[in-house]
Amino acid sequence: MGESADEDASAPPTTNWAVLREPPSTQRGIRTRASLITAARIVFERTGYLQTRLIDITSEAKCSSGTFYTYFATKEEILAAVLEMAQEDMLHPGLPHVAGDGDAVAVIEASNRAYFEAYQRNAQLMGVLEEVANIDPGFRRFRHERAQAFIRRNARSIEALQRRGLVDDRLDPMLAARALSGMISRLAFSVFVVEPALDEDPVDAEILIETSTTLWVNALGLTR
Repeated sequence: MGESADEDASAPPTTNWAVLREPPSTQRGIRTRASLITAARIVFERTGYLQTRLIDITSEAKCSSGTFYTYFATKEEILAAVLEMAQEDMLHPGLPHVAGDGDAVAVIEASNRAYFEAYQRNAQLMGVLEEVANIDPGFRRFRHERAQAFIRRNARSIEALQRRGLVDDRLDPMLAARALSGMISRLAFSVFVVEPALDEDPVDAEILIETSTTLWVNALGLTR
């Protein structure tokens, strides 16, 4: 289940530390703000957070600095907006329906697949988040709260499996979810962020999913 087990529309927003302005009310304003966010993501992913300048973002968006300041006050604020937009894809990656979804192992496999695919789509941005979280307490909190949203979701799934008698009820659901979610998130970071930057051979996607699913299943004591 990686960091994404079941769909949870109630997962709390994870950018509540950042005071983002109210979105514009006009269609033109909405389009302009969106184009700035898109441009910022391109620049952040291309040059990294520390090397990005506001002029790089406005040049990519083909707008003036005055236009930028209409919607955002700082580089930190627009990065928060970029992350806010990307988090929906990460938290709700469009988990497909699993035929016979009472099959816990099949659900875990489908969840891992959806998580890894979403992580790969956002891998460069996850690298930027790791970079800025190391130097900025606010973004470090964002990263922590993002992880907590996944952990709480997975803990609920483990509790549900315990109620069905499929998982040892001596396991603490939150601790188990922390351990397993942390394992999968760091695996994804290594496979999709670190290793490509080092030009290492890519890991086969099916082997990645099969191995991570086996680790989850074995750790929980499920029967395949």
